Amino acid sequence: MPRAIHVFRTPDRFVAGTVGEPGDRSFYLQAVHDSRVISVLLEKQQVQVLADRMGMLLDEVQRRFGTDIPPQSSELNDTNPLITPVDAEFRVGTMGLGWDADAKAVVVELLAVTETEFDESVVLDDSEEGPDAVRVFLTPIQARQFALRSEMVIAAGRPPCPLCGEPLSPQGHMCVRTNGYKRGDLLGGTTELGEDL
Repeated sequence: MPRAIHVFRTPDRFVAGTVGEPGDRSFYLQAVHDSRVISVLLEKQQVQVLADRMGMLLDEVQRRFGTDIPPQSSELNDTNPLITPVDAEFRVGTMGLGWDADAKAVVVELLAVTETEFDESVVLDDSEEGPDAVRVFLTPIQARQFALRSEMVIAAGRPPCPLCGEPLSPQGHMCVRTNGYKRGDLLGGTTELGEDL
């Protein structure tokens, strides 16, 4: 069966979002145009990498080609949640990122996880062989907004421990920097063993 390639040349929206509570969140990317909505599931680290690389790509395009690229804004235009129900088309395995000089657009391609090996030349290609894909064309402003929102979505999780950087949870945190004592125990006056400090 030929692969499905979902192309969004002028998306109304391309955003990262989550479903679930901090510590148990699932990360999604969602492309929207009119009534058409496609969501894909991916890892938090993939969202971070895509956002980081998107910013680097825009900076490089401006440097190399002199293209007028807007700077990163600190104001997010789209704070709405994902459109529900969130039904993932597939889980993302490989991601591609490029610049379409003719369209002056960032091109994002998200390929489904596959058990079979495929030639990497299918990334950003319309060949019939390869994994299913979502391809989105973003203006530089949309790309900057995607990166900003992604950073905010990632930061909205559990706060990091100030000592070790691992996520804190409501049930407690066994910090490696405190030799296994819960962080609250060291500050509260007794240790886990009940000894006074």
